[in-house]
Amino acid sequence: MLLHLDLKNEIAARYTDELAVDPAIAQDALTVTFLNGLVVELRYLNADEYSAQWLWREALLRIDTAPIHPELATFPNHFHDAEGVVKADTLTVPGREPWENVRVLLDTIIKKPLLC
Repeated sequence: MLLHLDLKNEIAARYTDELAVDPAIAQDALTVTFLNGLVVELRYLNADEYSAQWLWREALLRIDTAPIHPELATFPNHFHDAEGVVKADTLTVPGREPWENVRVLLDTIIKKPLLC
């Protein structure tokens, strides 16, 4: 929970002008809602175990580190695109500082929510 609080504070400071409301912590997730309609749910256990799910219009996308796709070059992290296709995750890196992963992800999906 402390990690989510730290991420909430970093997000609130960096994205002040783009946020629709203050980031909200609920149980094990941090929800971030942007003015452009993008809604992001972050779940961070630690630097190696996390998921980030975002909703853009009707599309639901996710990055997570569940170790279930060993065939991917970025194993264990992977990306579920809007069609549900699982691909290598080129944005986050397990073991990297959580704020760095979140910052890279948010900077990218604010501009290109579908990553295409």
